[in-house]
Amino acid sequence: MLTAGGLAPCLSSAVAELISGYSRIDPTIEMIGYLGGYAGLLQGRSLPVTAVVRERVHVLHGHGGSPLGNSRVKLSNVTDCVRRGLVKEGEVPLEVAAGQLARDGITILHTIGGDDTSTTAAELASHLAATGHRLTVVGLPKTVDNDIVPVAQSMGALTAAEQGAIFFENFGNEHSAAPRTLLVHEVMGRLSGWLTAQTARAYRERLAARAFLPEFNLTRAHMDIDAVYVPEAPFEIAAEAERLAEVMARKDSVAIFVSEGANAENIVAEIIAGGGRVERDAFGHVALDKINVGARLGEMLGPRIGAERVLVQKSGYFARSAAANGKDRELIAAMARVAIDSALDGVSGLVGHDLERGGELRAIELSRVRGGKPFDPEVDWFRQMLATIGQH
Repeated sequence: MLTAGGLAPCLSSAVAELISGYSRIDPTIEMIGYLGGYAGLLQGRSLPVTAVVRERVHVLHGHGGSPLGNSRVKLSNVTDCVRRGLVKEGEVPLEVAAGQLARDGITILHTIGGDDTSTTAAELASHLAATGHRLTVVGLPKTVDNDIVPVAQSMGALTAAEQGAIFFENFGNEHSAAPRTLLVHEVMGRLSGWLTAQTARAYRERLAARAFLPEFNLTRAHMDIDAVYVPEAPFEIAAEAERLAEVMARKDSVAIFVSEGANAENIVAEIIAGGGRVERDAFGHVALDKINVGARLGEMLGPRIGAERVLVQKSGYFARSAAANGKDRELIAAMARVAIDSALDGVSGLVGHDLERGGELRAIELSRVRGGKPFDPEVDWFRQMLATIGQH
Protein backbone atom coordinates (compact mmCIF):
# COMPACT_ATOMS: atom_id res chain seq x y z
CA MET A 1 0.00 0.00 0.00
CA LEU A 2 1.05 3.60 -0.44
CA THR A 3 -0.37 7.06 0.23
CA ALA A 4 0.23 9.83 -2.27
CA GLY A 5 -0.55 13.43 -3.13
CA GLY A 6 -1.50 16.01 -0.53
CA LEU A 7 -2.76 15.16 2.91
CA ALA A 8 -6.41 14.55 3.76
CA PRO A 9 -8.05 13.51 7.05
CA CYS A 10 -8.37 9.86 6.06
CA LEU A 11 -4.92 8.48 5.29
CA SER A 12 -4.03 6.99 8.67
CA SER A 13 -7.49 5.49 9.11
CA ALA A 14 -7.50 4.06 5.57
CA VAL A 15 -4.14 2.37 6.17
CA ALA A 16 -5.47 1.03 9.48
CA GLU A 17 -8.66 -0.34 7.89
CA LEU A 18 -6.71 -2.14 5.15
CA ILE A 19 -4.31 -3.73 7.65
CA SER A 20 -7.03 -4.80 10.07
CA GLY A 21 -9.30 -5.99 7.23
CA TYR A 22 -6.70 -8.27 5.68
CA SER A 23 -5.61 -9.48 9.12
CA ARG A 24 -9.15 -10.57 9.93
CA ILE A 25 -9.39 -12.53 6.69
CA ASP A 26 -5.95 -14.14 6.90
CA PRO A 27 -3.28 -13.02 9.41
CA THR A 28 -0.59 -14.72 7.29
CA ILE A 29 -1.08 -12.37 4.33
CA GLU A 30 2.14 -10.39 3.93
CA MET A 31 1.78 -6.64 3.66
CA ILE A 32 4.20 -3.76 3.25
CA GLY A 33 3.78 -0.01 3.05
CA TYR A 34 5.94 2.02 0.68
CA LEU A 35 7.37 5.13 2.34
CA GLY A 36 6.75 8.47 0.69
CA GLY A 37 4.27 7.30 -1.93
CA TYR A 38 5.60 6.61 -5.43
CA ALA A 39 8.94 8.15 -4.42
CA GLY A 40 9.42 5.35 -1.91
CA LEU A 41 8.39 2.77 -4.47
CA LEU A 42 11.03 4.05 -6.90
CA GLN A 43 13.67 3.99 -4.18
CA GLY A 44 12.62 0.64 -2.71
CA ARG A 45 11.84 2.09 0.72
CA SER A 46 9.13 0.22 2.61
CA LEU A 47 7.98 -0.99 6.01
CA PRO A 48 6.64 -4.47 6.76
CA VAL A 49 3.33 -4.90 8.55
CA THR A 50 4.53 -6.85 11.57
CA ALA A 51 2.55 -8.69 14.25
CA VAL A 52 2.96 -5.69 16.54
CA VAL A 53 1.61 -3.36 13.87
CA ARG A 54 -1.40 -5.62 13.32
CA GLU A 55 -2.09 -5.76 17.06
CA ARG A 56 -1.86 -2.01 17.64
CA VAL A 57 -3.03 -0.67 14.28
CA HIS A 58 -6.07 0.93 15.95
CA VAL A 59 -3.71 3.65 17.20
CA LEU A 60 -3.58 5.08 13.69
CA HIS A 61 -7.23 6.17 13.86
CA GLY A 62 -6.32 8.86 16.37
CA HIS A 63 -3.82 10.54 14.07
CA GLY A 64 -3.90 12.80 11.04
CA GLY A 65 -1.36 12.74 8.23
CA SER A 66 -0.02 9.44 6.97
CA PRO A 67 2.23 7.00 8.85
CA LEU A 68 3.77 6.10 5.47
CA GLY A 69 4.41 9.62 4.21
CA ASN A 70 3.31 11.17 0.93
CA SER A 71 4.85 12.65 -2.20
CA ARG A 72 3.70 14.06 -5.52
CA VAL A 73 5.33 11.93 -8.22
CA LYS A 74 4.15 11.25 -11.76
CA LEU A 75 5.92 8.13 -12.99
CA SER A 76 5.49 9.13 -16.64
CA ASN A 77 7.22 12.46 -15.99
CA VAL A 78 10.76 11.20 -16.57
CA THR A 79 12.41 14.62 -16.43
CA ASP A 80 10.96 15.43 -13.01
CA CYS A 81 11.88 12.01 -11.57
CA VAL A 82 15.49 12.41 -12.78
CA ARG A 83 15.71 15.99 -11.50
CA ARG A 84 14.57 14.89 -8.04
CA GLY A 85 17.02 12.02 -7.93
CA LEU A 86 14.32 9.35 -7.82
CA VAL A 87 15.77 7.57 -10.87
CA LYS A 88 19.07 7.79 -12.71
CA GLU A 89 19.59 9.41 -16.09
CA GLY A 90 18.48 6.98 -18.77
CA GLU A 91 16.14 5.02 -16.48
CA VAL A 92 12.39 4.86 -17.11
CA PRO A 93 10.46 5.45 -13.85
CA LEU A 94 7.63 3.09 -14.82
CA GLU A 95 10.16 0.31 -15.40
CA VAL A 96 11.96 1.06 -12.13
CA ALA A 97 8.70 1.00 -10.18
CA ALA A 98 7.52 -2.16 -11.92
CA GLY A 99 10.81 -3.87 -11.19
CA GLN A 100 10.58 -2.98 -7.50
CA LEU A 101 7.07 -4.38 -7.24
CA ALA A 102 8.19 -7.58 -8.95
CA ARG A 103 11.20 -7.96 -6.61
CA ASP A 104 8.98 -7.39 -3.60
CA GLY A 105 6.53 -10.01 -4.85
CA ILE A 106 3.61 -7.58 -4.82
CA THR A 107 0.43 -8.90 -6.40
CA ILE A 108 -1.97 -6.31 -4.92
CA LEU A 109 -1.25 -2.59 -4.75
CA HIS A 110 -3.55 -0.34 -2.74
CA THR A 111 -3.11 3.34 -3.51
CA ILE A 112 -4.71 5.97 -1.29
CA GLY A 113 -4.86 9.25 -3.17
CA GLY A 114 -6.66 11.43 -5.68
CA ASP A 115 -7.23 11.10 -9.40
CA ASP A 116 -3.54 11.67 -10.23
CA THR A 117 -2.58 8.81 -7.91
CA SER A 118 -5.13 6.51 -9.52
CA THR A 119 -4.18 7.33 -13.12
CA THR A 120 -0.52 6.78 -12.26
CA ALA A 121 -1.45 3.40 -10.76
CA ALA A 122 -3.32 2.52 -13.96
CA GLU A 123 -0.22 3.32 -16.03
CA LEU A 124 1.85 1.11 -13.74
CA ALA A 125 -0.58 -1.81 -13.96
CA SER A 126 -0.65 -1.58 -17.77
CA HIS A 127 3.13 -1.55 -17.93
CA LEU A 128 3.38 -4.60 -15.68
CA ALA A 129 0.74 -6.46 -17.67
CA ALA A 130 2.88 -6.00 -20.78
CA THR A 131 5.78 -7.70 -18.97
CA GLY A 132 3.66 -10.62 -17.80
CA HIS A 133 3.46 -9.57 -14.13
CA ARG A 134 -0.10 -9.65 -12.80
CA LEU A 135 -0.84 -6.71 -10.51
CA THR A 136 -4.25 -5.83 -9.12
CA VAL A 137 -4.48 -2.13 -8.32
CA VAL A 138 -7.30 -1.01 -6.04
CA GLY A 139 -7.34 2.61 -4.96
CA LEU A 140 -9.17 4.48 -2.24
CA PRO A 141 -10.29 8.04 -3.13
CA LYS A 142 -8.61 10.74 -1.07
CA THR A 143 -9.09 14.43 -1.72
CA VAL A 144 -10.44 17.26 0.41
CA ASP A 145 -11.75 18.87 -2.79
CA ASN A 146 -14.20 15.99 -3.34
CA ASP A 147 -13.61 16.42 -7.07
CA ILE A 148 -12.98 12.89 -8.39
CA VAL A 149 -15.17 11.72 -11.27
CA PRO A 150 -17.35 9.64 -10.84
CA VAL A 151 -16.95 9.27 -7.05
CA ALA A 152 -19.85 10.73 -5.04
CA GLN A 153 -17.90 11.34 -1.83
CA SER A 154 -14.15 11.11 -1.35
CA MET A 155 -12.59 10.17 1.96
CA GLY A 156 -11.49 12.95 4.28
CA ALA A 157 -13.51 15.77 2.70
CA LEU A 158 -16.23 15.84 5.36
CA THR A 159 -13.64 16.06 8.12
CA ALA A 160 -11.76 18.81 6.29
CA ALA A 161 -14.96 20.87 6.08
CA GLU A 162 -15.63 20.39 9.79
CA GLN A 163 -12.07 21.36 10.68
CA GLY A 164 -12.23 24.43 8.45
CA ALA A 165 -15.35 25.49 10.33
CA ILE A 166 -13.58 25.05 13.66
CA PHE A 167 -10.67 27.09 12.32
CA PHE A 168 -12.97 29.99 11.47
CA GLU A 169 -14.71 29.84 14.83
CA ASN A 170 -11.49 31.24 16.27
CA PHE A 171 -10.34 33.33 13.30
CA GLY A 172 -13.78 34.92 13.05
CA ASN A 173 -13.35 36.53 16.45
CA GLU A 174 -10.79 38.85 14.86
CA HIS A 175 -13.69 41.02 13.73
CA SER A 176 -13.65 42.46 17.25
CA ALA A 177 -9.92 43.27 17.30
CA ALA A 178 -10.18 46.47 15.26
CA PRO A 179 -12.84 48.64 13.59
CA ARG A 180 -13.90 48.00 10.00
CA THR A 181 -12.14 44.67 9.60
CA LEU A 182 -12.32 42.53 6.45
CA LEU A 183 -11.71 38.84 7.19
CA VAL A 184 -10.86 36.59 4.24
CA HIS A 185 -10.89 32.84 4.89
CA GLU A 186 -9.19 31.04 2.00
CA VAL A 187 -10.21 27.38 1.70
CA MET A 188 -8.61 24.65 -0.41
CA GLY A 189 -10.23 23.91 -3.75
CA ARG A 190 -8.37 24.23 -7.06
CA LEU A 191 -11.21 23.71 -9.51
CA SER A 192 -14.04 22.69 -7.21
CA GLY A 193 -15.77 24.90 -4.67
CA TRP A 194 -17.27 21.95 -2.77
CA LEU A 195 -14.97 22.24 0.24
CA THR A 196 -15.47 26.00 0.55
CA ALA A 197 -19.23 25.63 0.32
CA GLN A 198 -19.31 22.68 2.72
CA THR A 199 -17.01 24.46 5.18
CA ALA A 200 -19.32 27.48 5.17
CA ARG A 201 -22.28 25.16 5.67
CA ALA A 202 -20.61 23.37 8.58
CA TYR A 203 -19.61 26.69 10.15
CA ARG A 204 -23.13 28.13 9.97
CA GLU A 205 -24.61 24.93 11.39
CA ARG A 206 -22.25 25.23 14.35
CA LEU A 207 -23.04 28.94 14.59
CA ALA A 208 -26.77 28.21 14.79
CA ALA A 209 -26.18 26.07 17.87
CA ARG A 210 -24.35 28.82 19.80
CA ALA A 211 -25.81 31.31 22.29
CA PHE A 212 -25.42 35.08 21.87
CA LEU A 213 -25.97 38.19 23.97
CA PRO A 214 -27.24 40.94 21.66
CA GLU A 215 -27.99 43.17 24.66
CA PHE A 216 -24.20 43.43 25.08
CA ASN A 217 -23.23 43.63 21.40
CA LEU A 218 -22.58 39.89 21.02
CA THR A 219 -24.73 39.05 18.02
CA ARG A 220 -24.86 36.25 15.51
CA ALA A 221 -24.58 38.81 12.69
CA HIS A 222 -21.09 39.76 13.84
CA MET A 223 -20.00 36.12 13.58
CA ASP A 224 -21.83 35.25 10.38
CA ILE A 225 -20.41 34.97 6.84
CA ASP A 226 -21.11 37.72 4.33
CA ALA A 227 -19.92 36.06 1.10
CA VAL A 228 -18.92 32.64 -0.25
CA TYR A 229 -16.94 32.55 -3.49
CA VAL A 230 -16.36 29.34 -5.47
CA PRO A 231 -14.73 28.73 -8.89
CA GLU A 232 -18.02 27.60 -10.44
CA ALA A 233 -19.84 30.87 -9.72
CA PRO A 234 -18.07 33.90 -11.27
CA PHE A 235 -18.64 37.22 -9.54
CA GLU A 236 -18.11 40.88 -10.33
CA ILE A 237 -15.75 42.65 -7.95
CA ALA A 238 -17.49 45.99 -8.40
CA ALA A 239 -20.95 44.62 -7.60
CA GLU A 240 -19.69 42.67 -4.60
CA ALA A 241 -17.78 45.70 -3.34
CA GLU A 242 -20.96 47.78 -3.44
CA ARG A 243 -22.92 45.12 -1.54
CA LEU A 244 -20.21 44.49 1.04
CA ALA A 245 -19.69 48.21 1.65
CA GLU A 246 -23.26 48.28 2.96
CA VAL A 247 -22.50 45.27 5.17
CA MET A 248 -19.41 47.01 6.54
CA ALA A 249 -21.45 50.12 7.33
CA ARG A 250 -24.07 48.04 9.12
CA LYS A 251 -21.96 45.73 11.28
CA ASP A 252 -18.44 47.23 11.16
CA SER A 253 -16.90 44.05 9.72
CA VAL A 254 -17.10 41.70 6.73
CA ALA A 255 -16.29 37.97 6.58
CA ILE A 256 -15.62 36.12 3.31
CA PHE A 257 -15.04 32.44 2.47
CA VAL A 258 -13.20 31.95 -0.84
CA SER A 259 -11.88 28.89 -2.68
CA GLU A 260 -8.18 29.02 -3.46
CA GLY A 261 -9.07 28.49 -7.11
CA ALA A 262 -11.80 31.15 -7.34
CA ASN A 263 -10.84 33.70 -10.01
CA ALA A 264 -7.39 32.01 -10.17
CA GLU A 265 -7.27 31.86 -13.98
CA ASN A 266 -7.57 35.63 -14.25
CA ILE A 267 -4.93 36.15 -11.56
CA VAL A 268 -2.50 33.75 -13.28
CA ALA A 269 -3.08 35.52 -16.59
CA GLU A 270 -2.29 38.88 -14.94
CA ILE A 271 0.94 37.51 -13.46
CA ILE A 272 2.11 36.07 -16.79
CA ALA A 273 1.11 39.22 -18.68
CA GLY A 274 3.21 41.21 -16.25
CA GLY A 275 6.25 39.05 -16.93
CA GLY A 276 5.93 37.07 -13.70
CA ARG A 277 6.61 33.38 -13.23
CA VAL A 278 3.99 30.86 -12.14
CA GLU A 279 5.19 27.75 -10.32
CA ARG A 280 3.72 24.37 -11.27
CA ASP A 281 3.96 20.86 -9.78
CA ALA A 282 4.96 17.60 -11.51
CA PHE A 283 1.45 17.25 -12.93
CA GLY A 284 1.47 20.74 -14.42
CA HIS A 285 -0.92 22.16 -11.83
CA VAL A 286 -0.39 25.78 -10.82
CA ALA A 287 0.99 26.06 -7.27
CA LEU A 288 -2.01 27.89 -5.86
CA ASP A 289 -0.35 28.44 -2.48
CA LYS A 290 2.01 30.78 -4.35
CA ILE A 291 -0.84 32.64 -6.06
CA ASN A 292 -2.66 33.62 -2.85
CA VAL A 293 -6.15 34.21 -4.21
CA GLY A 294 -7.40 35.27 -0.77
CA ALA A 295 -4.74 37.95 -0.38
CA ARG A 296 -5.40 39.35 -3.85
CA LEU A 297 -9.14 39.40 -3.21
CA GLY A 298 -8.53 41.27 0.02
CA GLU A 299 -6.37 43.80 -1.81
CA MET A 300 -9.11 44.41 -4.37
CA LEU A 301 -12.07 44.58 -1.97
CA GLY A 302 -10.51 46.24 1.07
CA PRO A 303 -10.21 49.81 -0.24
CA ARG A 304 -13.56 49.64 -2.03
CA ILE A 305 -15.55 48.69 1.06
CA GLY A 306 -13.69 51.05 3.37
CA ALA A 307 -11.86 48.40 5.38
CA GLU A 308 -9.30 49.76 7.84
CA ARG A 309 -7.80 46.31 8.29
CA VAL A 310 -7.67 43.32 5.96
CA LEU A 311 -6.78 39.96 7.50
CA VAL A 312 -6.34 36.83 5.36
CA GLN A 313 -5.92 33.32 6.74
CA LYS A 314 -5.82 29.87 5.09
CA SER A 315 -7.33 26.88 6.87
CA GLY A 316 -6.01 24.31 4.38
CA TYR A 317 -3.05 22.84 6.25
CA PHE A 318 -4.98 22.91 9.52
CA ALA A 319 -8.00 21.14 8.03
CA ARG A 320 -6.28 18.55 5.85
CA SER A 321 -3.96 17.34 8.62
CA ALA A 322 -6.69 16.29 11.05
CA ALA A 323 -7.63 12.76 12.04
CA ALA A 324 -10.82 11.45 10.40
CA ASN A 325 -14.09 12.24 12.16
CA GLY A 326 -16.92 9.77 12.79
CA LYS A 327 -18.65 10.20 9.43
CA ASP A 328 -15.42 9.76 7.52
CA ARG A 329 -14.45 6.75 9.64
CA GLU A 330 -17.68 5.04 8.57
CA LEU A 331 -17.05 5.88 4.91
CA ILE A 332 -13.42 4.72 5.07
CA ALA A 333 -14.36 1.41 6.71
CA ALA A 334 -17.01 0.69 4.07
CA MET A 335 -14.66 1.55 1.22
CA ALA A 336 -11.81 -0.50 2.66
CA ARG A 337 -14.03 -3.60 2.86
CA VAL A 338 -14.97 -3.26 -0.81
CA ALA A 339 -11.33 -2.57 -1.73
CA ILE A 340 -10.13 -5.75 -0.03
CA ASP A 341 -12.87 -7.92 -1.55
CA SER A 342 -12.17 -6.47 -4.98
CA ALA A 343 -8.42 -6.99 -4.65
CA LEU A 344 -8.78 -10.59 -3.57
CA ASP A 345 -11.09 -11.16 -6.54
CA GLY A 346 -8.45 -9.70 -8.85
CA VAL A 347 -10.56 -6.72 -9.89
CA SER A 348 -8.72 -3.42 -10.24
CA GLY A 349 -10.37 -0.04 -9.79
CA LEU A 350 -10.95 2.96 -7.56
CA VAL A 351 -13.48 2.30 -4.82
CA GLY A 352 -16.30 4.78 -4.48
CA HIS A 353 -20.02 5.36 -4.76
CA ASP A 354 -20.30 5.41 -8.54
CA LEU A 355 -22.41 8.38 -9.66
CA GLU A 356 -22.73 6.87 -13.12
CA ARG A 357 -23.95 3.52 -11.77
CA GLY A 358 -26.72 4.63 -9.43
CA GLY A 359 -24.43 5.44 -6.53
CA GLU A 360 -23.30 1.83 -6.05
CA LEU A 361 -20.23 1.37 -3.86
CA ARG A 362 -17.89 -0.55 -6.14
CA ALA A 363 -14.44 -0.69 -7.71
CA ILE A 364 -14.81 1.89 -10.47
CA GLU A 365 -12.85 1.13 -13.62
CA LEU A 366 -9.62 3.16 -13.57
CA SER A 367 -10.15 4.23 -17.17
CA ARG A 368 -13.24 6.16 -16.04
CA VAL A 369 -11.51 8.00 -13.22
CA ARG A 370 -10.48 11.62 -13.65
CA GLY A 371 -10.30 14.83 -11.69
CA GLY A 372 -12.15 18.10 -12.06
CA LYS A 373 -15.63 17.11 -10.82
CA PRO A 374 -17.26 20.53 -10.37
CA PHE A 375 -19.37 21.64 -7.46
CA ASP A 376 -22.91 22.56 -8.46
CA PRO A 377 -23.63 26.03 -7.03
CA GLU A 378 -27.31 25.53 -7.90
CA VAL A 379 -27.88 22.76 -5.33
CA ASP A 380 -30.68 23.67 -2.96
CA TRP A 381 -28.67 23.77 0.26
CA PHE A 382 -26.07 26.14 -1.18
CA ARG A 383 -28.64 28.48 -2.72
CA GLN A 384 -30.60 28.54 0.53
CA MET A 385 -27.45 29.28 2.52
CA LEU A 386 -26.53 32.20 0.27
CA ALA A 387 -30.08 33.51 0.50
CA THR A 388 -29.93 33.61 4.31
CA ILE A 389 -26.49 35.18 4.61
CA GLY A 390 -26.78 38.59 6.25
CA GLN A 391 -30.28 38.01 7.65
CA HIS A 392 -29.17 37.65 11.29
